[in-house]
Amino acid sequence: MITAFIQRAIMQGIPLLYGSTGEILTEKSGNLNLGIPGIMYVGAMSGVIGGFLYENSLADKNDANGFLAIVIPLLCCLLGSLIMGLIYCFLTTTLRANQNVTGLALTTFGVGFGNFFGASLRQITNTDVPSITVTKTSEYFSKSLPFASKLGWFGDIFLSHGFLVYVAIAAAIITSFVLKRTSVGLNLRAVGENPATADAAGINVSKYKYFSTCIGSMIAGLGGLYYIMDYMTGVWSNDAFGDRGWLAIALVIFTLWRPTLSIFGSILFGGLYILFNYTGDLLPNDIIKMAPYIVTVIVLVIVSARKKRENLPPASLGLSYFREER
Repeated sequence: MITAFIQRAIMQGIPLLYGSTGEILTEKSGNLNLGIPGIMYVGAMSGVIGGFLYENSLADKNDANGFLAIVIPLLCCLLGSLIMGLIYCFLTTTLRANQNVTGLALTTFGVGFGNFFGASLRQITNTDVPSITVTKTSEYFSKSLPFASKLGWFGDIFLSHGFLVYVAIAAAIITSFVLKRTSVGLNLRAVGENPATADAAGINVSKYKYFSTCIGSMIAGLGGLYYIMDYMTGVWSNDAFGDRGWLAIALVIFTLWRPTLSIFGSILFGGLYILFNYTGDLLPNDIIKMAPYIVTVIVLVIVSARKKRENLPPASLGLSYFREER
Protein backbone atom coordinates (compact mmCIF):
# COMPACT_ATOMS: atom_id res chain seq x y z
CA MET A 1 0.00 0.00 0.00
CA ILE A 2 2.89 2.37 0.77
CA THR A 3 4.42 1.74 -2.65
CA ALA A 4 1.09 2.40 -4.37
CA PHE A 5 0.60 5.60 -2.32
CA ILE A 6 4.02 7.02 -3.23
CA GLN A 7 3.54 6.08 -6.87
CA ARG A 8 0.17 7.84 -7.00
CA ALA A 9 1.56 10.84 -5.11
CA ILE A 10 4.25 11.24 -7.78
CA MET A 11 1.67 11.02 -10.55
CA GLN A 12 -0.56 13.58 -8.82
CA GLY A 13 2.40 15.86 -8.17
CA ILE A 14 3.89 16.02 -11.66
CA PRO A 15 1.31 18.52 -13.05
CA LEU A 16 2.03 20.68 -9.98
CA LEU A 17 5.77 20.40 -10.62
CA TYR A 18 5.38 21.58 -14.21
CA GLY A 19 3.14 24.45 -13.14
CA SER A 20 5.35 25.58 -10.26
CA THR A 21 8.56 25.38 -12.31
CA GLY A 22 7.02 27.50 -15.04
CA GLU A 23 5.65 30.00 -12.53
CA ILE A 24 8.96 30.27 -10.65
CA LEU A 25 10.76 31.08 -13.89
CA THR A 26 8.07 33.66 -14.68
CA GLU A 27 8.08 35.26 -11.24
CA LYS A 28 11.85 35.58 -11.18
CA SER A 29 11.42 38.23 -13.90
CA GLY A 30 8.89 40.12 -11.79
CA ASN A 31 5.80 38.86 -13.62
CA LEU A 32 3.09 37.39 -11.40
CA ASN A 33 1.16 35.11 -13.73
CA LEU A 34 -2.04 33.93 -12.06
CA GLY A 35 -3.07 32.54 -15.43
CA ILE A 36 -1.17 29.28 -14.83
CA PRO A 37 -4.40 27.24 -14.30
CA GLY A 38 -5.76 28.54 -17.61
CA ILE A 39 -2.47 27.91 -19.39
CA MET A 40 -2.48 24.31 -18.18
CA TYR A 41 -6.01 23.95 -19.55
CA VAL A 42 -5.01 25.37 -22.93
CA GLY A 43 -1.87 23.22 -23.07
CA ALA A 44 -3.88 20.10 -22.32
CA MET A 45 -6.66 20.84 -24.78
CA SER A 46 -4.20 21.84 -27.52
CA GLY A 47 -2.47 18.49 -27.08
CA VAL A 48 -5.80 16.67 -27.12
CA ILE A 49 -6.79 18.44 -30.34
CA GLY A 50 -3.48 17.44 -31.96
CA GLY A 51 -3.83 13.83 -30.84
CA PHE A 52 -7.51 13.71 -31.83
CA LEU A 53 -6.87 15.02 -35.34
CA TYR A 54 -3.94 12.65 -35.83
CA GLU A 55 -5.84 9.58 -34.66
CA ASN A 56 -8.86 10.41 -36.82
CA SER A 57 -6.66 10.90 -39.89
CA LEU A 58 -5.75 7.21 -39.75
CA ALA A 59 -7.79 4.50 -41.41
CA ASP A 60 -6.82 2.20 -38.55
CA LYS A 61 -5.68 3.66 -35.22
CA ASN A 62 -3.45 0.67 -34.68
CA ASP A 63 -1.29 1.98 -37.54
CA ALA A 64 -0.33 5.04 -35.47
CA ASN A 65 3.32 6.02 -35.61
CA GLY A 66 4.75 6.38 -32.11
CA PHE A 67 6.95 9.33 -33.00
CA LEU A 68 4.09 11.32 -34.57
CA ALA A 69 1.69 10.32 -31.78
CA ILE A 70 4.04 12.00 -29.31
CA VAL A 71 5.40 14.90 -31.33
CA ILE A 72 2.10 16.25 -32.70
CA PRO A 73 0.31 16.64 -29.32
CA LEU A 74 3.54 17.87 -27.76
CA LEU A 75 4.04 20.62 -30.34
CA CYS A 76 0.36 21.60 -30.20
CA CYS A 77 0.59 21.85 -26.41
CA LEU A 78 3.73 24.00 -26.55
CA LEU A 79 2.23 26.25 -29.23
CA GLY A 80 -1.01 26.80 -27.33
CA SER A 81 0.85 27.53 -24.09
CA LEU A 82 3.26 29.86 -25.88
CA ILE A 83 0.38 31.90 -27.32
CA MET A 84 -1.07 32.27 -23.82
CA GLY A 85 2.31 33.45 -22.54
CA LEU A 86 2.61 35.95 -25.38
CA ILE A 87 -0.86 37.32 -24.66
CA TYR A 88 0.05 37.80 -21.01
CA CYS A 89 3.35 39.52 -21.87
CA PHE A 90 1.78 41.78 -24.46
CA LEU A 91 -0.85 42.95 -22.00
CA THR A 92 1.37 43.33 -18.93
CA THR A 93 4.80 44.18 -20.35
CA THR A 94 3.95 46.10 -23.52
CA LEU A 95 0.60 47.62 -22.52
CA ARG A 96 1.40 47.59 -18.78
CA ALA A 97 -1.95 46.19 -17.75
CA ASN A 98 -2.51 45.03 -14.19
CA GLN A 99 -0.84 41.64 -13.78
CA ASN A 100 -3.33 40.21 -11.29
CA VAL A 101 -6.35 41.06 -13.42
CA THR A 102 -4.64 39.81 -16.60
CA GLY A 103 -3.68 36.51 -15.01
CA LEU A 104 -7.17 35.87 -13.66
CA ALA A 105 -8.64 36.74 -17.07
CA LEU A 106 -6.32 34.21 -18.73
CA THR A 107 -7.39 31.54 -16.26
CA THR A 108 -11.05 32.20 -17.04
CA PHE A 109 -10.31 32.19 -20.76
CA GLY A 110 -8.24 29.01 -20.56
CA VAL A 111 -10.93 27.06 -18.73
CA GLY A 112 -13.53 28.28 -21.22
CA PHE A 113 -11.23 27.39 -24.12
CA GLY A 114 -10.82 23.83 -22.86
CA ASN A 115 -14.52 23.31 -22.16
CA PHE A 116 -15.59 24.82 -25.48
CA PHE A 117 -13.34 22.66 -27.61
CA GLY A 118 -14.02 19.63 -25.43
CA ALA A 119 -17.72 20.01 -26.24
CA SER A 120 -16.93 20.69 -29.91
CA LEU A 121 -14.88 17.50 -30.29
CA ARG A 122 -17.73 15.50 -28.73
CA GLN A 123 -20.09 16.87 -31.38
CA ILE A 124 -17.66 15.84 -34.11
CA THR A 125 -17.60 12.26 -32.84
CA ASN A 126 -21.39 12.19 -32.37
CA THR A 127 -21.12 10.53 -28.97
CA ASP A 128 -23.30 10.92 -25.90
CA VAL A 129 -20.38 10.16 -23.58
CA PRO A 130 -19.30 13.38 -21.79
CA SER A 131 -15.63 12.89 -22.61
CA ILE A 132 -13.12 12.72 -25.45
CA THR A 133 -10.61 9.90 -25.70
CA VAL A 134 -7.26 9.74 -27.46
CA THR A 135 -6.39 6.36 -26.05
CA LYS A 136 -3.96 5.25 -28.76
CA THR A 137 -1.94 8.46 -28.49
CA SER A 138 -1.99 8.21 -24.71
CA GLU A 139 -0.38 4.76 -24.81
CA TYR A 140 2.87 6.25 -26.10
CA PHE A 141 2.92 8.92 -23.38
CA SER A 142 2.38 6.46 -20.54
CA LYS A 143 4.86 3.79 -21.61
CA SER A 144 7.33 2.98 -18.84
CA LEU A 145 10.74 1.34 -18.91
CA PRO A 146 10.34 -2.36 -19.81
CA PHE A 147 12.45 -3.61 -16.91
CA ALA A 148 10.70 -1.53 -14.23
CA SER A 149 8.43 -4.39 -13.12
CA LYS A 150 11.46 -6.61 -12.46
CA LEU A 151 12.95 -4.27 -9.85
CA GLY A 152 10.30 -4.62 -7.17
CA TRP A 153 9.23 -1.57 -5.16
CA PHE A 154 12.11 0.53 -6.51
CA GLY A 155 10.97 0.02 -10.08
CA ASP A 156 7.32 0.61 -9.18
CA ILE A 157 8.06 3.93 -7.48
CA PHE A 158 10.82 5.42 -9.61
CA LEU A 159 10.82 3.74 -13.03
CA SER A 160 7.20 2.90 -13.83
CA HIS A 161 6.25 6.33 -15.18
CA GLY A 162 5.96 7.86 -18.63
CA PHE A 163 8.71 10.06 -20.04
CA LEU A 164 6.96 13.33 -19.13
CA VAL A 165 7.60 12.58 -15.44
CA TYR A 166 11.36 12.61 -16.00
CA VAL A 167 11.11 15.65 -18.27
CA ALA A 168 9.41 17.51 -15.40
CA ILE A 169 12.22 16.66 -12.99
CA ALA A 170 14.85 17.60 -15.58
CA ALA A 171 13.07 20.91 -16.28
CA ALA A 172 13.11 21.81 -12.58
CA ILE A 173 16.82 21.00 -12.25
CA ILE A 174 17.77 22.86 -15.44
CA THR A 175 15.70 25.89 -14.40
CA SER A 176 17.45 25.97 -11.03
CA PHE A 177 20.86 25.73 -12.71
CA VAL A 178 20.06 28.50 -15.19
CA LEU A 179 18.79 30.84 -12.47
CA LYS A 180 21.75 30.29 -10.16
CA ARG A 181 24.73 29.51 -12.39
CA THR A 182 24.37 31.41 -15.66
CA SER A 183 24.58 35.03 -16.72
CA VAL A 184 21.10 34.75 -18.24
CA GLY A 185 19.72 33.70 -14.87
CA LEU A 186 21.59 36.47 -13.09
CA ASN A 187 20.18 39.07 -15.48
CA LEU A 188 16.71 37.60 -15.13
CA ARG A 189 16.84 37.79 -11.34
CA ALA A 190 18.14 41.36 -11.57
CA VAL A 191 15.11 42.29 -13.68
CA GLY A 192 12.82 40.76 -11.08
CA GLU A 193 14.49 42.51 -8.17
CA ASN A 194 14.97 45.98 -9.62
CA PRO A 195 14.13 46.48 -13.28
CA ALA A 196 15.24 50.14 -13.24
CA THR A 197 18.74 49.21 -12.10
CA ALA A 198 18.87 46.32 -14.57
CA ASP A 199 17.78 48.68 -17.37
CA ALA A 200 20.46 51.19 -16.40
CA ALA A 201 23.02 48.38 -16.57
CA GLY A 202 22.06 47.68 -20.19
CA ILE A 203 19.77 44.69 -19.62
CA ASN A 204 16.73 44.58 -21.91
CA VAL A 205 13.95 44.33 -19.32
CA SER A 206 11.13 43.62 -21.78
CA LYS A 207 13.11 40.89 -23.53
CA TYR A 208 13.79 39.03 -20.29
CA LYS A 209 10.20 39.36 -19.14
CA TYR A 210 8.94 38.01 -22.47
CA PHE A 211 11.53 35.22 -22.48
CA SER A 212 10.91 33.95 -18.95
CA THR A 213 7.12 34.21 -19.13
CA CYS A 214 6.81 32.44 -22.49
CA ILE A 215 9.20 29.64 -21.54
CA GLY A 216 7.49 29.34 -18.16
CA SER A 217 4.08 29.14 -19.83
CA MET A 218 5.22 26.32 -22.12
CA ILE A 219 6.59 24.39 -19.13
CA ALA A 220 3.31 24.87 -17.26
CA GLY A 221 1.33 23.77 -20.32
CA LEU A 222 3.17 20.45 -20.29
CA GLY A 223 1.65 19.83 -16.86
CA GLY A 224 -1.80 19.87 -18.43
CA LEU A 225 -0.66 17.58 -21.23
CA TYR A 226 0.78 15.09 -18.73
CA TYR A 227 -2.41 15.07 -16.70
CA ILE A 228 -4.56 14.16 -19.71
CA MET A 229 -2.23 11.93 -21.70
CA ASP A 230 -0.61 10.01 -18.85
CA TYR A 231 -2.56 10.31 -15.62
CA MET A 232 -6.02 10.29 -17.25
CA THR A 233 -4.91 7.84 -20.00
CA GLY A 234 -6.05 10.12 -22.78
CA VAL A 235 -9.55 10.92 -21.49
CA TRP A 236 -10.63 14.58 -21.51
CA SER A 237 -13.63 15.63 -19.42
CA ASN A 238 -14.64 19.25 -18.98
CA ASP A 239 -13.69 20.79 -15.61
CA ALA A 240 -11.68 17.67 -14.69
CA PHE A 241 -8.57 19.56 -13.57
CA GLY A 242 -10.02 20.71 -10.27
CA ASP A 243 -7.75 23.08 -8.36
CA ARG A 244 -4.44 21.68 -9.57
CA GLY A 245 -3.45 24.92 -11.30
CA TRP A 246 -3.92 26.88 -8.07
CA LEU A 247 -2.03 24.21 -6.13
CA ALA A 248 0.89 24.74 -8.52
CA ILE A 249 0.92 28.44 -7.63
CA ALA A 250 0.72 27.56 -3.91
CA LEU A 251 3.67 25.22 -4.42
CA VAL A 252 5.77 28.16 -5.63
CA ILE A 253 5.33 29.84 -2.25
CA PHE A 254 5.76 26.59 -0.34
CA THR A 255 9.14 25.92 -1.98
CA LEU A 256 10.35 29.52 -1.57
CA TRP A 257 10.82 30.05 -5.31
CA ARG A 258 13.32 27.18 -5.60
CA PRO A 259 12.66 24.77 -8.50
CA THR A 260 14.63 21.87 -7.01
CA LEU A 261 12.56 21.99 -3.83
CA SER A 262 9.47 21.83 -6.04
CA ILE A 263 10.41 18.27 -6.97
CA PHE A 264 9.94 17.11 -3.38
CA GLY A 265 7.17 19.61 -2.64
CA SER A 266 5.12 18.37 -5.58
CA ILE A 267 5.28 14.79 -4.28
CA LEU A 268 4.22 16.02 -0.83
CA PHE A 269 1.33 18.00 -2.29
CA GLY A 270 0.38 15.05 -4.47
CA GLY A 271 0.31 12.82 -1.41
CA LEU A 272 -1.80 15.31 0.55
CA TYR A 273 -4.16 15.60 -2.42
CA ILE A 274 -4.99 11.88 -2.34
CA LEU A 275 -4.63 11.37 1.40
CA PHE A 276 -8.39 11.21 1.89
CA ASN A 277 -8.39 7.88 0.03
CA TYR A 278 -6.33 6.36 2.85
CA THR A 279 -7.72 7.99 5.99
CA GLY A 280 -11.17 6.44 5.97
CA ASP A 281 -13.61 8.39 8.14
CA LEU A 282 -11.02 9.96 10.44
CA LEU A 283 -11.58 13.43 8.98
CA PRO A 284 -14.00 14.89 6.42
CA ASN A 285 -12.60 14.73 2.89
CA ASP A 286 -12.93 18.48 2.35
CA ILE A 287 -10.74 19.22 5.36
CA ILE A 288 -8.05 16.82 4.15
CA LYS A 289 -8.11 18.40 0.68
CA MET A 290 -7.36 21.75 2.33
CA ALA A 291 -4.06 20.40 3.71
CA PRO A 292 -1.77 21.71 0.89
CA TYR A 293 -3.16 25.22 1.27
CA ILE A 294 -2.91 25.13 5.08
CA VAL A 295 0.71 23.98 4.86
CA THR A 296 1.46 26.78 2.36
CA VAL A 297 -0.06 29.42 4.64
CA ILE A 298 1.99 28.14 7.58
CA VAL A 299 5.19 28.27 5.52
CA LEU A 300 4.33 31.79 4.30
CA VAL A 301 3.80 33.00 7.89
CA ILE A 302 7.10 31.48 9.06
CA VAL A 303 9.06 32.89 6.12
CA SER A 304 7.52 36.33 6.55
CA ALA A 305 8.38 36.34 10.25
CA ARG A 306 12.01 35.39 9.63
CA LYS A 307 12.38 37.98 6.85
CA LYS A 308 15.37 36.37 5.14
CA ARG A 309 15.84 38.01 1.76
CA GLU A 310 16.70 34.77 -0.03
CA ASN A 311 13.35 33.30 1.03
CA LEU A 312 11.24 36.22 -0.18
CA PRO A 313 9.75 36.76 -3.66
CA PRO A 314 11.40 39.14 -6.16
CA ALA A 315 11.07 42.72 -4.96
CA SER A 316 9.26 43.93 -8.10
CA LEU A 317 6.91 40.94 -8.37
CA GLY A 318 3.56 42.00 -9.77
CA LEU A 319 4.67 45.54 -10.60
CA SER A 320 4.72 46.91 -14.13
CA TYR A 321 7.93 48.68 -15.15
CA PHE A 322 7.69 52.21 -16.53
CA ARG A 323 11.03 53.22 -17.99
CA GLU A 324 10.09 56.89 -17.84
CA GLU A 325 9.99 56.68 -14.02
CA ARG A 326 13.51 55.32 -13.76
